[in-house]
Amino acid sequence: MRILIALGGNALLQRGQSLSADNQRQNVAIAAEALAPLALKHQLVITHGNGPQVGLLALQNASAEHRYPLDMLDAETEGMIGYLIEQELQNRLPSGQPVATLLTQIEVDPKDPAFHHPTKPIGPVYNRTDADQIARDRGWRFAPDGSRYRRVVASPRPQRILELAVIDLLMRQG
Repeated sequence: MRILIALGGNALLQRGQSLSADNQRQNVAIAAEALAPLALKHQLVITHGNGPQVGLLALQNASAEHRYPLDMLDAETEGMIGYLIEQELQNRLPSGQPVATLLTQIEVDPKDPAFHHPTKPIGPVYNRTDADQIARDRGWRFAPDGSRYRRVVASPRPQRILELAVIDLLMRQG
C-alpha cells in the first residue's frame, strides 16, 4: 500500500524552540522513529512544511549582499529537510532499503489573489514593536500569531506538481 504522510513545518521545529539544526534533527528523529515501521510494510511518500525554516533563511538572506528570491530559499529548505528525513529514516531501516529525496516545484496561477493577500506564516515570532519595525525596514508583511506576530507570504493554490512523473517512476521502482 502507498501512504502519503505530511509533516508540518512546526512539527519539525516546535513552537518556541530555537531554530537550531540540533532541534530540527531531534524532531525529525522522533518522526522517523514513528514512520520506520510503516516504511517496512508500505511505500511511503513523505511531504513536509517548511514555514519556520524558510523564514529563518529569509531572515539570514535579508542581511546578505546578494539576496535570493523566496522560491530559491524554499528549495534550499526543502533539500535540507529532505536530507534530515532521509538520514533519520535510513538510520532506522535495514541497510539497502531505498530512500530518496526529491525537490518538487508547484505550478501556481500568477493571478491567484493570494499574491495580494499573504497568509502563510514563516519564520520566528516577534513582538508588535519589532514586527512593525521590520515591516518598515524590509517591506515584509506580518500577521498575528497568538499573542505575537509572524511574517506572512503568499500561499497560492497549487495547480500541479511538476515532478509528478518522477514521483510515479520512483514509486514504481520501489
